[in-house]
Amino acid sequence: MNFTIGNGLTTHYRLEGSGGGAPLVFINALGTDLRIWDGVVPHFGDHHPVIRFDKRGHGLSDCPPAPYSIRDFSTDLLDLLNQLDIVQAILIGISVGGMIAMDFAASRPERVQALVLCDTAPVIGTASLWNDRIQQLRANGMHSMADAILSRWFAPSFMKGSPAAYRGYYNMLTRTPVEGYTGTCEAIRDADLTAAAKSIRTRTLVLCGTEDVSTPPEVAQNVIRLIPDADFQKIPGAGHLTCVEQPNEVATQIERFL
Repeated sequence: MNFTIGNGLTTHYRLEGSGGGAPLVFINALGTDLRIWDGVVPHFGDHHPVIRFDKRGHGLSDCPPAPYSIRDFSTDLLDLLNQLDIVQAILIGISVGGMIAMDFAASRPERVQALVLCDTAPVIGTASLWNDRIQQLRANGMHSMADAILSRWFAPSFMKGSPAAYRGYYNMLTRTPVEGYTGTCEAIRDADLTAAAKSIRTRTLVLCGTEDVSTPPEVAQNVIRLIPDADFQKIPGAGHLTCVEQPNEVATQIERFL
C-alpha cells in the first residue's frame, strides 16, 4: 500500500505497470474505492503506468469534515500527480470520477492528454434527490439505503448472477464513512460542469452502460454535444458501474480509443 500527504489529507494510491505510454489515472465512483478497476487495469500495465487512488472520504484515504466540492477533489488529484512527478496523464473517471476529470481537464488542460468519461454527466441527479439521500444516511447510516443504491449501480441480472460479488460491493458501500459519502453527495449536488465541459478541447471518449439508470445513455450522450472532440460508445449489459460488470468491454473500448 502506498500513501502520500498533500492538500491537507493522506491519500491511498496504487502505482502499477511499467509501460512507456502516457500514465493512466483511474478515478472512482461515489461509495467505492480503487478496487472497482481491478478487472480493467491488467489490460494496460504492459503499455502504461497506471495510477489508482481512493478519493477523500473513501477507502483508506482520509475523511475530512464535509462538505466537499468537485474542485476539492480535482485539487486533491493535482497534488497527487505532482507528488508522483506526473506532468501529463490520461484521466479515466466514472460517475463522480468523471465529473472530477471534467473539472480537472477544464481548469488544467495542459496536464491532460486525453479523457475517458464513464457513466457520468455535467449534472447528475437533482438537489432534492441528493438532499433526501444525505438526510436519510446521516439519520440512519449507510445500511439504510444500501440495497437502493446498489440497485442503481448494477443491471438487474448482476445480483442474481453474481451474488457473492454483489455482497462484496454491498460491504464496500456500507463501510464507506457516512461523512465521506454524504460530503461527496453534496459535491455532486452543487456541481454544474456544463460550462466547464464546453471549454474542454481534449480528445474524449464517453462510455455508458445500456442499463444505467443513474446516468442513462441519453444523458451521458449529451456530453459529446458539449465537448467538441468526443466520441460515445455504449457498454451492453451493464448498469452504472460498467467497469465492474463489463471490465473487458470497457478495457477494449479504451484500448481502441488510445
